[in-house]
Amino acid sequence: MKTQIVFFAAAIAVLPAWADEAPTPLPATIVQGVGTSPRTEPVAEAAPVGPYNQPEWTTARRFPTTRVYLQQTPWDVGVEQWVKAQYPRGEAPNYLFEEEVELGLPGRLQADIYENWICDRTGKVQHDSVSTEMRWALADWGKLPGNPTVYAEWTFRNHTLGADRYEVKLLLGDQIAQRWHWGANVVFEQEVGQSRTREYSGDAAIGYTVIDRKLSVGLELKVENEAPQSDKLTPIEVDLGPSIQWRPTNNTHLDVVPLVGLTSDSPHVEIWIVFGYDFGSGPARKEITAPVSMRSQ
Repeated sequence: MKTQIVFFAAAIAVLPAWADEAPTPLPATIVQGVGTSPRTEPVAEAAPVGPYNQPEWTTARRFPTTRVYLQQTPWDVGVEQWVKAQYPRGEAPNYLFEEEVELGLPGRLQADIYENWICDRTGKVQHDSVSTEMRWALADWGKLPGNPTVYAEWTFRNHTLGADRYEVKLLLGDQIAQRWHWGANVVFEQEVGQSRTREYSGDAAIGYTVIDRKLSVGLELKVENEAPQSDKLTPIEVDLGPSIQWRPTNNTHLDVVPLVGLTSDSPHVEIWIVFGYDFGSGPARKEITAPVSMRSQ
């Protein structure tokens, strides 16, 4: 009993001194990126460029089969080399080569001109046509759903191969979510002579940015109904395939789309390759160094 009293008294004597000691701090815990991840952080490709406030990704042709809005801001110039390789069912392959020059104009306009030449199923290489194109966006980016843009083209054909033709399109496209983009086109094309072949078609595409302003992947769909005007039964071509875009520099882009035919009227495979260079000489294009949400920080 006496031992317990002595222990209790000693504990009371020590308690005030222990209470005056400063507590030992625990190591600091730093919490980073609460609610965010690298996949949801703002990306530079979404930053607006030019007088129409279009996102930067629209200025590098993201989808070869599907156009979106305007590719060049006013007085910007770009060039592209196209290769389309088609492998029909039961026939030898054929190739189409296109050299394109693009010019951005004020008033939400863009003018393009193409030189087209072919290597046909016999291996003969020859001039095919020259195409002129004009686009007009109905409003600045984000003002109308789908950012509708009207497209018109006239092709001056080598008359030993076919008649001249015109083409009109409605271009749509936007961002679904961070890093996700989509595009869709509705197309009508008509020859103005010979067999007066006409075409109704639609294109759709979706893409995802893996590395900001460097690497994107996606999926593209092409549906065509083309035949001479006199034909009552018309073939339907449906092609589907993955797409990839690599941007070696801010001014260059390389797109590859291998499409697989899904109907008996479709080719086995159709491969689209596009390499583009943007000179960026216009005053509206600016180097993007940070996402919009970060510029004021």
